[in-house]
Amino acid sequence: MDAASRQNEIIALLNQQDRVEVDGLSQRFGVSLQTVRADLRDLSARGALSRVHGGAVRVSSAASQGYEDRRKLNAGNKLAMAALAAELIPDNCSLTLNIGTSTEQVARALSGHRGLTVVSNNINIINLMMGGQAKELILAGGTVRQSDGAIVGEDAVEFLSRYKVDFAVIGASALDPDGAVMDHDAREVSVARAILKNARQRVLVCDGSKFARSAPVRICNVAELDVVITDRPVPEEFAEAAQAAGTRILTAGQNESSEND
Repeated sequence: MDAASRQNEIIALLNQQDRVEVDGLSQRFGVSLQTVRADLRDLSARGALSRVHGGAVRVSSAASQGYEDRRKLNAGNKLAMAALAAELIPDNCSLTLNIGTSTEQVARALSGHRGLTVVSNNINIINLMMGGQAKELILAGGTVRQSDGAIVGEDAVEFLSRYKVDFAVIGASALDPDGAVMDHDAREVSVARAILKNARQRVLVCDGSKFARSAPVRICNVAELDVVITDRPVPEEFAEAAQAAGTRILTAGQNESSEND
């Protein structure tokens, strides 16, 4: 069986089940583990599946939803969250923003800030901030995901690791009550982890609807964040995990933000 036939069968399997394993595919096709991993890398690069440890998972409907459609979801709440995030960021500092419709709104909310050095793997953010008050705009290098303008992959991870910024502001596709912060694309998650690792203050901007969604790849835990900005009260278990870690939770649109110090 050639590579194209194997890959078509892998996609067919994922249409019937949520996950495939490298070992199982190797036995099914009678090929080496390395060959299966190469197939999964190719399919992941095409956006046909998401790589996870030991195998791959089906790309969920949330992941494949059009980027323009996602911009419209909870648009008003995203504006409120972005305004709250902008209040945390002073003039004349450095920050990194990752891909996402919520982080794009943060970029808009920062339009009046002066002297910012902004690093991003999001082409849309750099375009939004061009001609504004920022001191310097730095676009990460790497593979461009054409569906949304994200720059992903190991080249982007290496690029972002050169910088140490004052603030990291990230979004996510799903939140778990136990404190897990997750996304769909392992390449995107690697970039988000690099962004968090190379920042002094780490901020997540994520609306509460993400607690009703699932994604297979873990970015981090709430304990690895300094601030979580959301638009509604979080589940009790999540709040307790944040409080135990000293992570603040700020709720946009409320007179008094819910903070766990």
